[in-house]
Amino acid sequence: MTGFEFASATPYFAEFIAAVLYTATYLTFVNLLRYMRNWNSTSRLEILTTGLIAILTVAVVSLSAEGADLISLAISTGFIIALSFPVAAPAIAFRPANRAVEFLARHGDHAGLWLLGPALVAGLMVPNSKLQTMLAAAMVIELSWFLRQRWAGDRRQLYPLNDRDVAVLKSQANGDLGAFRRRHGIRELALTAEAVNWKGCGKSTPPCPFNLYVNQLGLNTAPCCRAHMRDICHYVAACLRDIGAVHWLEGGSLLGAVREDGALLAWEDDVDLSVLLDADMSWDRLSAGLVDRGARDGYHVDLFEKHGLIAISFDPPKPWPFRWERNRMRGEIRVDLAIYRPAVSHGEAVLERRSYKGEMPATESGGYGLAREIVLPTSTINFEGGEIASPRQPDTYLRVLYGDFREVEYTYVDAAAAETRRQAELDGEHHLDE
Repeated sequence: MTGFEFASATPYFAEFIAAVLYTATYLTFVNLLRYMRNWNSTSRLEILTTGLIAILTVAVVSLSAEGADLISLAISTGFIIALSFPVAAPAIAFRPANRAVEFLARHGDHAGLWLLGPALVAGLMVPNSKLQTMLAAAMVIELSWFLRQRWAGDRRQLYPLNDRDVAVLKSQANGDLGAFRRRHGIRELALTAEAVNWKGCGKSTPPCPFNLYVNQLGLNTAPCCRAHMRDICHYVAACLRDIGAVHWLEGGSLLGAVREDGALLAWEDDVDLSVLLDADMSWDRLSAGLVDRGARDGYHVDLFEKHGLIAISFDPPKPWPFRWERNRMRGEIRVDLAIYRPAVSHGEAVLERRSYKGEMPATESGGYGLAREIVLPTSTINFEGGEIASPRQPDTYLRVLYGDFREVEYTYVDAAAAETRRQAELDGEHHLDE
């Protein structure tokens, strides 16, 4: 007896397999999205695995002992492809994206349910129980995702926006906050005649969608997110001290500490820390220590050894099978922990990383780095209410990364939104001069 004959002879077996395979396709696909969220190239092995499971799903749905059902083949293939777009859009939109991707990402909590109607029509018109079960499994997953996001979103708390935040918001909204909120779907913005408040995120809610509000619309970082960034930064630094890892503040976070007198940049979307791996600190020891502490204290840890990156997020790790679904969230509060290793480049002792950062020069081995004495031995600097490790020469470090770092540049902010911010700040300075 062949596999298809056995499936046909066993009541509900083939339908069960179709549902399981679709669920496996979905879970492996959302796991892939973690690379896009972290601006990394996707693992070829994981792409191949996801593709093979998807192909197997379509085969089970459309093949039987009697042969191929071409209509079911076309519907199942098209449905899986169509649903992948709203599922993936929030992760893709972490980078600058086109309008279609931005639109799907903005509606990512419910966009998958837009296929409910086509799924019902296909299920009623095509008498294939395996196809019907696969479509039903997909819609159950999408409905579950929608309900969980809406339920969590209802638990947001109000945060007042300070004068600077409101001024930036009004400049980007051209004075009409209500129309701006409706046009961009800013659910977190709460307007009354007396005040402008923000429905803030927390441990039990979805994060605010940074890549839309900060990077695309040019708003200041929400007050809730600033508080969470402060907390997770000092938490990770404490973990690194406990583990015994040499680490330091870098990138935009170091820039804020130096230029903004120990504060985050007003439009910051993550925290940048670096850690040194050497004879005393291995990747395995570092990653195991951070994963264990994250699981204990409620922080999600993603490991990217090939890319020299550890991403530690404010949202708590979820149990299986929901663990990877976090990659469908529109935003993320996190620490990007870049890995450095000692190396020699052009006869000079350097600290080297694999990924490009600012204007950091390339090294002989194909990485990027800077002179060892700029960083080590590390010093400390005030940042968000506490002392944290910093490069030994923070100003020199920043000049290597950004050149004239005292000049304000709205890095990662949309060009039009950045220009509006820049003009509003110039107008404010003129007003003060008068």
